Amino acid sequence: MRLMNQWFDEITLENIAKDAGVTVQTVIRRFRGKEGLLCEAVKILAAQINAQRGRPSGDLAALVDGLYADYERTGDALIRLLAIESRYPAIKRFTDVGRREHRQWISDTMAGPLRNLETAVRPSVVDALVIATDVYAWKLLRRDMGRSIPAAKKTTKSLVRAVIAKLEP
Repeated sequence: MRLMNQWFDEITLENIAKDAGVTVQTVIRRFRGKEGLLCEAVKILAAQINAQRGRPSGDLAALVDGLYADYERTGDALIRLLAIESRYPAIKRFTDVGRREHRQWISDTMAGPLRNLETAVRPSVVDALVIATDVYAWKLLRRDMGRSIPAAKKTTKSLVRAVIAKLEP
């Protein structure tokens, strides 16, 4: 999928048609253009992300392992999409869904530690966990700071543990 390795702006219907062995008109007829094709690609990508991450219940090591397996495969593409989301409504819809799903994934996987929180406090704790596990945090550790996967995972686990430690009486 070209979206994994190229900027959306660089992807042409001609190249997509050539990759698929069809005409540009076929791509347009089937997907209604580049943004329609993007919507289909995003559905596939979202399903792959959800499958990669899984739903480990409260297992911090499994949570971070799934997260990094996902980000190592999709992180650079996600960062590119986030960089141009304000220019393309179809991309913005996808990134907004991704934000909601990431937050829900954190809420589900960390349900145990979050269970005993007062309702008023829970959103800010989930915010902190979302930030610690966000693709931008992965980018900072892996791309900007050049940390190895084990070192980056260790930092992410430390951040999550620090948030969770604040929850314990």
